Amino acid sequence: MESQTTHLELIPAHQQNWQQRPEWFFNREHTDTYEQWYEGRYKRAEIWQKKVMEQLVSKDKRIKQLLEFGCGTTRFTRWWKEIGIDATGGDISPLMLSQARHLFDGDLVMADSHFMPFKDHSFDALAFITTFEYYKDPVKVIRESARVAKYGIAMGMMNRNSTKVVRRRVQQLFGKNPFYVTATFYTPKKLTEIIHTALEGRKYTIEWTCTGLPKWFPVQQWGLPLGDFFGLYISLNDVD
Repeated sequence: MESQTTHLELIPAHQQNWQQRPEWFFNREHTDTYEQWYEGRYKRAEIWQKKVMEQLVSKDKRIKQLLEFGCGTTRFTRWWKEIGIDATGGDISPLMLSQARHLFDGDLVMADSHFMPFKDHSFDALAFITTFEYYKDPVKVIRESARVAKYGIAMGMMNRNSTKVVRRRVQQLFGKNPFYVTATFYTPKKLTEIIHTALEGRKYTIEWTCTGLPKWFPVQQWGLPLGDFFGLYISLNDVD
């Protein structure tokens, strides 16, 4: 009796979509090398990104545990523990989470950030690190975040006010950069406007800072809306 071998893909090539559009994080060709980015040319950028996120979140002494959505392979999710915060990771991509389960010893959930499977105030805070750019309905995601997180929402993202954004868009024209085709880049001002719309009626404060400046520049972090990356923290002030 002859046996037949069937090759099954976790995500078939014709189904590499989310939000009715193709996304790189549903393509194993890209997700398998995700961790390598940070160990190479992006290492310096990662160090400064973590510095600004620590500064923003650590000011809120109410934050003891958080949920990071769009956690990917848990590159940042693993790091929160280093600054005294217990983290849970969430992501929509099974390809990312299949790696995360081997790298992270905490809890993981596969879900859509627009519909978080958690009760109100399940976590002290919610974090998005270089993932918010991909959400089709940012207002809905922020409202869901403010429902699930009791005290705050942390965001770290690529800044629209950056020469790298221009370079990435040019690369896309020549089919050389698939990672930002569906991304929407924000400035601190634009993101703040979206937050005001999403959290109308709530009491909150917003703080942000930029980094990702050239290595030769005299400062690496400042309060001007210029740089490759900015961190933003929303402190929710109408809760006990």
